[in-house]
Amino acid sequence: MPSLKDLKNRIGSVKNTRKITKAMQMVAAAKLRRAQESAEAARPYAERMNAVMAGLAGSVQGTDGAPRLLAGTGRNAVHLLVVMTAERGLCGGFNSSIVRKARQHLTTLLAQGRTVKILTVGKKGREQLRRDFGHLFIGHVDLSDAKKLGYTHAQSIAREVLSRFEAEEFDVATLFYARFVSVISQVPTAQQVIPAVFEAAGEERTDYDYEPSEGEILTDLLPRGVATQIFTALLENAASEQGARMSAMDNATRNAGDMISDLTIEYNRTRQAAITKELIEIISGAEAL
Repeated sequence: MPSLKDLKNRIGSVKNTRKITKAMQMVAAAKLRRAQESAEAARPYAERMNAVMAGLAGSVQGTDGAPRLLAGTGRNAVHLLVVMTAERGLCGGFNSSIVRKARQHLTTLLAQGRTVKILTVGKKGREQLRRDFGHLFIGHVDLSDAKKLGYTHAQSIAREVLSRFEAEEFDVATLFYARFVSVISQVPTAQQVIPAVFEAAGEERTDYDYEPSEGEILTDLLPRGVATQIFTALLENAASEQGARMSAMDNATRNAGDMISDLTIEYNRTRQAAITKELIEIISGAEAL
């Protein structure tokens, strides 16, 4: 049975921990607001660009003039997985859910006899995948020094991916990230970016005459489209990370409060038992005289 001093020290330790988790929750709440605004502001642009390129791609798909980023290499042998996670932990199951999604896809590809290469963005995903799949790593992007994510960060990642594609190091590239829904909901998402895949537009398609040709426009737009998709994924990931951290720290603060209550009750009971024991010893000694 722990002594009164042990219980008192433990209560003090849990109180200090609760102060830290509460502070982290407040910081995450402040960062979440900015990250959520950035992610939501980027969605209309990404959706509209996707719609424009879907219309262009529909007219050149399957033709000899289709850009390589749209048509692909004609093979499906080598896959590049771009796994995007956080640089820091203490955000619940955020990182693990993305890694789990990538791991499932990776395992399926290996079972089909495909060759898999992994490019990690964020330290936590690299740490979780290194033990089992470290031999598949071809690169890592460190964003720990980036205080605010910008389009330049997405461009640098896109340049590396595109240069590897031009060098014929892979045939298919897929992004793995978490799409932000709410503070308590972040959806792990897999999105193929090479060859480019566009969702069908919900609105009626309008035919346009393009100058220069659709193929030439797509040749210029597709690399930007890859960078835009990566930038959108980075923003969604940043908002998801802060939402998950805010929720996790709120739960930790609540659990610390419950633990303090339980330890305080145990402390009071132990203290009362010690006082009762001392009184019994004094009374017994007095009666013996």
